[in-house]
Amino acid sequence: MKDIVEHMARSLVANPAEVVVTERVTEDGIELSLKVAPEDMGKVIGKQGRIAKAMRVVLKAIATKEGKRCNLEID
Repeated sequence: MKDIVEHMARSLVANPAEVVVTERVTEDGIELSLKVAPEDMGKVIGKQGRIAKAMRVVLKAIATKEGKRCNLEID
């Protein structure tokens, strides 16, 4: 899942080298944290949060298929 978030974020931002995704496995599921350059934050979030929401929907679909839960935080 980390690779999927990283790929989606790098395709959106102007500084793909600054994309950092950290993955933490908890008892509730997987928690992903996405960090991008400050000037790219708007591109990752999108208008009214649509891109961020779409990324979360994709992750939820993959996690559900694998029988897991996934949470994405964008920093």
